[in-house]
Amino acid sequence: MGAEQKVAIITGASQGIGEALVKGYRDRNYRVVANSRSIKPSSDADVLAVPGDIGDPEVADRIVKQALARFGRVDTLVNNAGIFVAKPFTDYTDQDYASVLATNLNGFFYITRRVAKEMVKQGSGHIVQITTSLVDHANSNVPSVLASLTKGGLNAATKSLAIEYAARGIRVNAVAPGVIKSPMHAPETHDFLAKLHPVGRMGEMKDIVDAVLFLEGAGFVTGEILHVDGGQSAGH
Repeated sequence: MGAEQKVAIITGASQGIGEALVKGYRDRNYRVVANSRSIKPSSDADVLAVPGDIGDPEVADRIVKQALARFGRVDTLVNNAGIFVAKPFTDYTDQDYASVLATNLNGFFYITRRVAKEMVKQGSGHIVQITTSLVDHANSNVPSVLASLTKGGLNAATKSLAIEYAARGIRVNAVAPGVIKSPMHAPETHDFLAKLHPVGRMGEMKDIVDAVLFLEGAGFVTGEILHVDGGQSAGH
């Protein structure tokens, strides 16, 4: 059954949405290659943990090499790793800028380039970016130019790659979340954050996992930026 089991690479997989995505793909019987700086070995034989900074091209190369050596194929890449720093624009430091670009853009570029080569050989594949609804719905209460700069770039790259590879069996999509309930948001901020969404609540991890898995099974969908944001991008 090994050669027929599909394989997903998930970055930023040690916590939050990434950790939930690992479980979601395993529940669909995918083998998973999980990466983050702090990822720990898994007791699940069908989960391969590859630690390292996704912004390092050598790490991206190692992830794909180990995925192929262990599982023999790569069917899906979920570019989930990301840094979000909300600050007034003039408060950003050079280090903020370098760190956000290294993870959000360089990390995407290195791993996606390597994975796309394998998918072209297979004649099939699916690449998904996790971006943010703030790209389409700027909010003065959440100043976040670096998120818009980088995740907006990923939205644009998603459409470009989708068209470039449409005839080669590779689909490329993105999920743009609103604010998702996670340990990074202190409980005392939840009421404020919930009100940022027209539906009146924050998103849950499951909302994002469900969206990614929907795209996974939606064979006629490519180049889509799927907003999972409780109506944020539609307006207020």
